Amino acid sequence: MTQRLLFAGLLVLGSCNNTDQNESTVAKETGKDYPAYGGNNANNRYSPLTQINADNVKNLQVAWTYFANDKPDSTNKISARQSAIQCQPIVVDGIMYGTSAELNLFALDAGTGEQLWKFEPSKEKLNSNRGVTYWESGDDKRILYTVGPFLYAVDALTGALVTTFGDHGRTDLHEGLGDNLNHDVQSLRVNATSPGVIYKNTFVIGSSLTEAGDAPPGHIRAFDVITGKLKWVFHTIPQPGEFGYDTWPDSAYQKIGGANNWAGMSLDEERGVVYFGTGSPASDFYGGDREGINLFSNCIMALDAETGKMKWYFQGIHHDLWDRDFPCPPNLATINHNGKRTDVVVQAGKDGNVYVLDRDTGESIFPVEERPVPTDGLPGEHPYPTQKFLSKPLPLSMQMMTEDDITDISPEAHDFVKKRFLEFPKMESKFQPPSEEGTLLFGYSGGAEWGGNAIDPEGILYQNVNIAPWELVMISKKKLNEELTALSPGTALYMKNCSACHGADRNGNSTIIPSLLNVGKKRSVDEIDNFIRTGNGRMPAFPYLSDNNRKAIIGFLLDNEIIPPRNPGEHENAVVETGEQADFPYSPEYVSKIWTRFTDQNGYPAVKPPWGTLHAIDLNTGDYLWTVPLGEFPELTQKGIPITGTETYGGPVVTGSGLIFIASTRDERMRAFDKKTGKVVWEYQLPAGGFATPITYEVEGKQYIAIAAGGGRGAKPGGWYIAFALQ
Repeated sequence: MTQRLLFAGLLVLGSCNNTDQNESTVAKETGKDYPAYGGNNANNRYSPLTQINADNVKNLQVAWTYFANDKPDSTNKISARQSAIQCQPIVVDGIMYGTSAELNLFALDAGTGEQLWKFEPSKEKLNSNRGVTYWESGDDKRILYTVGPFLYAVDALTGALVTTFGDHGRTDLHEGLGDNLNHDVQSLRVNATSPGVIYKNTFVIGSSLTEAGDAPPGHIRAFDVITGKLKWVFHTIPQPGEFGYDTWPDSAYQKIGGANNWAGMSLDEERGVVYFGTGSPASDFYGGDREGINLFSNCIMALDAETGKMKWYFQGIHHDLWDRDFPCPPNLATINHNGKRTDVVVQAGKDGNVYVLDRDTGESIFPVEERPVPTDGLPGEHPYPTQKFLSKPLPLSMQMMTEDDITDISPEAHDFVKKRFLEFPKMESKFQPPSEEGTLLFGYSGGAEWGGNAIDPEGILYQNVNIAPWELVMISKKKLNEELTALSPGTALYMKNCSACHGADRNGNSTIIPSLLNVGKKRSVDEIDNFIRTGNGRMPAFPYLSDNNRKAIIGFLLDNEIIPPRNPGEHENAVVETGEQADFPYSPEYVSKIWTRFTDQNGYPAVKPPWGTLHAIDLNTGDYLWTVPLGEFPELTQKGIPITGTETYGGPVVTGSGLIFIASTRDERMRAFDKKTGKVVWEYQLPAGGFATPITYEVEGKQYIAIAAGGGRGAKPGGWYIAFALQ
């Protein structure tokens, strides 16, 4: 069977003729506005607007710019702290709503870029923010969005807090996650990078969590949009008596975290059903304490939006050991399959698979087969013996690296990578379990990523993907502690808590994870201390570290660690105390020692190009129409190397005139593609990377394309929103 379920009766059609529903997102899906994350509740990033077309797109010019972040400092430079805007703004009644890197919420005249108001929340704990949600009923118009662990309700016309919502305008996102846990959920990091959806007066949202032993459960919650009160909770890690409880050990629900929806949701208002994908359980690469298939991790799901009751589920990965989340919201589309019009849910994964499921049953439109996979895991591990393999569409990205895949951009790069490649055990399957010897994996940074994809009314999917291998080496806690005892306290603490991401050399991976070399020239001691305590963006919080331990790490980072004299044996005890995380509910027996990109000597991906691509797939048949590189490294092009594509973060929007607009690339360009051929028909050099998803809308008869150019991700910082129109 391709999935288990399913509940008798399936879906009951819900009425949309309720005066309490979100009238704006129903009435404004005409193309004039862009009223929801993904363009509409179906999240298909399609607009029927046709004013900008293949013939005149060459005349597209900047119509206005808005600098969203705090002003540059006295040197007129933008700090890295003021970058990395990932927000896809919305437009309602000619007003644009979006967020800055500092998570200030703003409203602009969408035709001129003039600021109408700005709301500045508490910023003790920042996170990435990819969008906001609009709701209205009569004269009551609200923006709901998240900052750190709080959900805020802001008046859409004035920018003032709606103080009758929650606790003086905000609700704590820890609420509903602590049921039956054996620890205090308030001490754990919770935020939401993607906005929720609203059905009538019910606001449904997921959460973004850490991926280690301190992760809370990723339960789905619904809040009353008027009062902010919790309405229902769906347990993604089932509790006693609930369906799926037997897919975990008995006590897992009390201590295991993750299985969260961090990527966003889609809503079928007619059916009254919310659809979403979930991520892996904690911890990412070792599951010795979570034997079983682990429902509802790595699932595509359908819930009744009003009650939270499950309609169906489809699990893409059993007992995930590879961090292969569903990283973007699903799309709702209607296709012609085998001569029948079928409503479907389309979900892309980090591993490059694209699932096309019947919207009412969750059954795959195309055949899916369960096949045996390797089960030689780490001691205590329980790899699941079978996994799903799709017949169509074929994966968007490479699944496994062989010697034939080694980069060929230069003889030097090839030789460098080959030498290192041969040091790893031979991969027999994309589902090879992690090991102490090392594993080369695809999927951490995509395949598909959080920017999502677009689907037009013809059922054609447009998806950008990353193709880059990562190297993973695991180590036991016992062995790690033994290695750390010979180090200074600050070095040991850094190696234990930070090196898996930032590297033992503190150099990061140049893109997703920043270098910490010379961090003292960029950040004050207080800023570094606050980041360690509360987290920031992708970086988790480390609340279990004492003041002295944080000082030791900071001293190591600033190369001025003061090492006090120790008695024999005292050093080892200190390391064990700081490394075991004894106050946390789950501490895996094996952790990642190395988790970094596999690159050549110059930092380019270790496989042959392309490294970033844009695809068109006919969902009616499951066949590819075209694939083209997305982005370039000019320095490689100048050497005569064909365009390689680059990392791509942010997604596309497709228009009724047959154009696909997308930024997202390392070369900091915005492009328009002809959707029939994949040919670039326009491009523009942005002032900073557009690592976000563009939108399109119309004001006073003029069509605009807008994008957040926030920069970051290892490139120069930015902070702009830029709108283009025909001149």
